[in-house]
Amino acid sequence: MISYNTDGVKMPAIKKRANNNWIKAVAECYGKKVGDIAYIFVDDEKILEVNKQYLQHDYYTDIITFDYSEEDVISGDLFISLDTVRTNAQQVDATYEEELLRVIIHGILHLCGIDDKGPGERKIMEAAENKALALWKTISI
Repeated sequence: MISYNTDGVKMPAIKKRANNNWIKAVAECYGKKVGDIAYIFVDDEKILEVNKQYLQHDYYTDIITFDYSEEDVISGDLFISLDTVRTNAQQVDATYEEELLRVIIHGILHLCGIDDKGPGERKIMEAAENKALALWKTISI
C-alpha cells in the first residue's frame, strides 16, 4: 500500500492513482514488488529535525528514505521537504512538479537498491531517474 501524508505542509497536487501505478512499474523494472510505502511531505524545519534525530546529519535535504524492504518487496518511509524541492527546481531550471516527481521516484530507486553516494553512483542514479521519468510520461497520460 502506498500512502501520502503531510506534516505541517499542504498536500501537493499528486495524481495518486497514476503515481501508484508508476511506482509499481518502476519497482517491477528492478524485479521488486511494492509493499508498504509512506510518503510524508514536510517543510525544511521538519526534514532537518528528522535528519538530525535519526541520521545525525545537521543539514537540509530534499528526501530521507527509511528502508524497511525485505527480499524482493520494497517498503519504507520517505520524508520529502517540499521547501527544498521548490528551491532545487529553481536551481536546476525545472518546474516544481517535475522536481517533485524526480524526488518521489528517487526514494523508490533507493529502495530498489540504487545508491548515489559513492564514486560514479550519482550518474547511475540520474540515469535511473531519467528512465523512470520517461516511464511516468507514458503512465500519466
